[in-house]
Amino acid sequence: MEQQLNLNKIFKQHLEMERFFAGDFAVKGDAELFAGADTGQEAPDMTQALETIATTVRSCTKCEISSSRLNAVPGQGNPKARLFFVGEAPGADEDKQGLAFVGRAGKLLTEIIKGMGLSRDEVFIGNILKCRPPGNRDPKPDEIQNCWPYLKHQLEVLQPEVIVALGAHAARTLLDSKDAIGKLRGRFHEYKFSDEVPPSKLMPTYHPAYLLRNYSYDNRKRVWEDMMKVLEELGLSVPKKKQ
Repeated sequence: MEQQLNLNKIFKQHLEMERFFAGDFAVKGDAELFAGADTGQEAPDMTQALETIATTVRSCTKCEISSSRLNAVPGQGNPKARLFFVGEAPGADEDKQGLAFVGRAGKLLTEIIKGMGLSRDEVFIGNILKCRPPGNRDPKPDEIQNCWPYLKHQLEVLQPEVIVALGAHAARTLLDSKDAIGKLRGRFHEYKFSDEVPPSKLMPTYHPAYLLRNYSYDNRKRVWEDMMKVLEELGLSVPKKKQ
């Protein structure tokens, strides 16, 4: 009941303003366990709340990169997602389509999600920046500052049980840290919404684009180990390694 009241409060506030790792792992089919439990109560219209944020993102002109974008990329996915993947910024394919993670890195992320026994329709996917930086350069501090409220609001609406931070920029922004991704990954941190709402578990891991550039067995293994911990935290079966 307390969580329901928190969700209603947040909703009202927003109305106002390559197959994962080349066949190394088999998948158990328990995706039906991923959906949130039916409480028998009418849930707030999360879809409408998220669309309100998305509409604001699409009309945003806070940064100079808004003038060079083709499309803003608010993020997309299940409005009741228990798992939220957060990346760095849209690339060229995302800029063209207005959707998060649809390029080469996005295809690898899709395979990672499939490798976990889930689908993209069951999770939410977004980025720290909602527009593509020119030339896919790193986000600037002021751009992160301008975009941060949109992601923060999405997280408040969804209140996912687990957040996966893909890469250094996402991890550092969400954790307010300057540590390297290699130091942050491999263990859970806490992402705190407010004093009134229990924190989410946050797992930093390597960005799919990094895996494409450094596609070694050790890097794939590290990411998969991170995802196994995520599955365990969500109470889902951990896929068994093929014999």
